[in-house]
Amino acid sequence: MTPAEPVFDTAALVAAHESLADAFAEQGDWRSAYEHLRSALGHAQSLPVAARIPEQYRREVEQLRYESLTDELTGVYNRRYLDRTLPWLEPVAVALVDLDEFKGVNDRFGHEVGDRVLRQVARILRRSLPQGGFCARYGGEEFVLVVPETSPRTVAAIVERARMRVEQFPWRTVRQGLAVTISVGVSPADGDADIRLRIADELLYQAKRRGRNSVACDHGPESGVMRTLSGGTPRRHS
Repeated sequence: MTPAEPVFDTAALVAAHESLADAFAEQGDWRSAYEHLRSALGHAQSLPVAARIPEQYRREVEQLRYESLTDELTGVYNRRYLDRTLPWLEPVAVALVDLDEFKGVNDRFGHEVGDRVLRQVARILRRSLPQGGFCARYGGEEFVLVVPETSPRTVAAIVERARMRVEQFPWRTVRQGLAVTISVGVSPADGDADIRLRIADELLYQAKRRGRNSVACDHGPESGVMRTLSGGTPRRHS
């Protein structure tokens, strides 16, 4: 075997893994794309420097992955990321967040202000989460918070704090006369992803029906609709 043959074989392996990585990336299968990309990079270490995979290629794949899993408007994760990730996470509570009467914001102040509101609410929600949690845009003016389970009371407190921060944000700095609140349904941490989302959606409806700007929880004996009134203390509604 001549010295050139191993290099040729390795280069062919690198090219094959690169091609497969591109194919999987186009399909949105980023896990498989990264597996092949890592294999390509591993084989490329034995190639002459000039033949190795450029760092720019790795950065472009990472950028494509980020863009495919991130909501373009708000910068939080998108529905695709949520659907792929949530089924594998346990135990985590799920909170479904909806902006109250958001259509009225768009009708009164315009869609540009509506987009600014969505971006700001997303920032508030994301910053309210503990380590290991994440926020995803579920669609329209709905977001999902995934909260690592510590205790039902702690999860409820985390979500209630996020609700308060949205209510107390100085929305007049965005547009005079603007006020924004959210309603939230919080599911328990057990059950598959679809069940948790369905329970959160049902509880969100309860929060809306009880007057909006509320957090509805289902944690057994601690179930109820919570709301912190401005200047007051947390109150539970039966």
